[in-house]
Amino acid sequence: MINLGDRVKDTITGFQGVAVGITVWLYGCKRIGIQGTELKDGKVLDPEWFDEQRLISLDDKTHKSSVRVGGPQHDPRR
Repeated sequence: MINLGDRVKDTITGFQGVAVGITVWLYGCKRIGIQGTELKDGKVLDPEWFDEQRLISLDDKTHKSSVRVGGPQHDPRR
């Protein structure tokens, strides 16, 4: 589980930073906003948003890769 303030890394792109925001969408998608620690031309860049499953915490080395949230839904029965 990623918590606000955790140092995290995206397993696909390698992007690293600090978790500064968490959103939970209606159908279970949990997105984490990551603020990079690098400056570009002396300015802070906007946070990048990633699905929680893509991230690993660099603070406690845990990763919840077995949890499935969101995704395709079955058609409701009538």
